[in-house]
Amino acid sequence: MDKPRISVVGSCNMDIYATTEHLPEPGETVIGHSYIMTMGGKGANQAVAASKLGGDVTMIGRVGCDAFGRQMVDTLNSYGIHTSHIHCDDGAGSGMALIVVDRRPENVIVVIPGTNMRITPQDVLAAETEIKQSSVLLMQLEIPLDAIEAAIQTARLGNCLCILNPAPARQLPEVILQNIDLLTPNQNEARLMTGIPADTIEGARKAGEKLLEMGVPAVIITLGASGCLLVNKEGSLHIPAFSIADAIDPSGAGDAFMGGLAIALAEGRTLEQAARFGNASGALSTRKQGAMPAMVTRQELDAFLQEHGFQGE
Repeated sequence: MDKPRISVVGSCNMDIYATTEHLPEPGETVIGHSYIMTMGGKGANQAVAASKLGGDVTMIGRVGCDAFGRQMVDTLNSYGIHTSHIHCDDGAGSGMALIVVDRRPENVIVVIPGTNMRITPQDVLAAETEIKQSSVLLMQLEIPLDAIEAAIQTARLGNCLCILNPAPARQLPEVILQNIDLLTPNQNEARLMTGIPADTIEGARKAGEKLLEMGVPAVIITLGASGCLLVNKEGSLHIPAFSIADAIDPSGAGDAFMGGLAIALAEGRTLEQAARFGNASGALSTRKQGAMPAMVTRQELDAFLQEHGFQGE
């Protein structure tokens, strides 16, 4: 059986993680326990998540012509991801993210976009064949909007499902909202996009309905420990989270969710089943520190779902 083909248009970063007892308040200096450096960026993380779950993944983006850029491409290659459409750009440094994680675990993240914000529509059009032949196109908002618009237009030339993870949140034009198939904000992103507090299931439902009014065909709002909420023209459906007693780092959970969601939809599952895949993938990723290193394998995910009574999905 051929692997489902997935294209990702998005960011590649070098992530630097520091662990502390608690997150610093403004002006406070805290002593850290440890740090690690690993590849990241929402685009690259989601590409790795989808690849480890069985996808044939192409990454489209930019890195700097520096040591971090070379390391990013080598790392993605090691996960079996096609990288011929990751361009080396000597006009800026590779993207970076600084991440602090405390013992709860909660985190704060600062992203320096670098070359990610230099991705162009021409970069996307160069990958037209790969995008058109994909079952799913994944996009995020760590890159310019004109590149996202070009990716959507290119996907529409084929039979490709367009999923936009609106992180970090910003106001989006109708041409994007009305031409994607699925929007996947978290609670904070849903609030920023709609003005409606989404910190409860009922609030998330109202925010999801507002996004439908704005032209989005379907919305899945991720709710952290409460799972996620699917909202479409048929109504809303809450899909509970899986409990993980030994969670140590939530940093990559959202990207792991996206990888699970994309692979399930590429394999022909329903939105409900795909959201459950995403919940399981995101939950399992919290057992390891870092984002990309925490992405789970298909064997781990299938065993976890079977253990919780969802075999055969």
